Amino acid sequence: MKKSKKDLIVVGDRVLVKVEEGEERTNVGLYLPPTAVDNQAVQSGTIVATGPGLPLPAPDANADEPWRTSSRETRFVPMQARKGDYALFFRKAAVEITFENERYLVVPQAAILALVRDEDFNMDSL
Repeated sequence: MKKSKKDLIVVGDRVLVKVEEGEERTNVGLYLPPTAVDNQAVQSGTIVATGPGLPLPAPDANADEPWRTSSRETRFVPMQARKGDYALFFRKAAVEITFENERYLVVPQAAILALVRDEDFNMDSL
């Protein structure tokens, strides 16, 4: 994710989520203030960046000649989450950060419960 001259790079199997601000509405139509939403176990938001995934070990990592170097590139287990997905995740697993005066949550992929993806919508076209 790039804003101005700084880069925010998400590492490993984590995603960067932009949390929705304001009132939340319950199933029966009640509006909850942000303080009530903060106490819930599940939260949601839009994914704005993802890490590359978990790195796979090199196939020759247990070789008998550890001084040999491999020119092989690092491979990763791909992430299910993509930029632009709407994610439902466990709030306790998230870490809140502020980057250039914007609030985000860093969430491990294992804490994501469900993703909502609109195949027709492309965030890169914005």
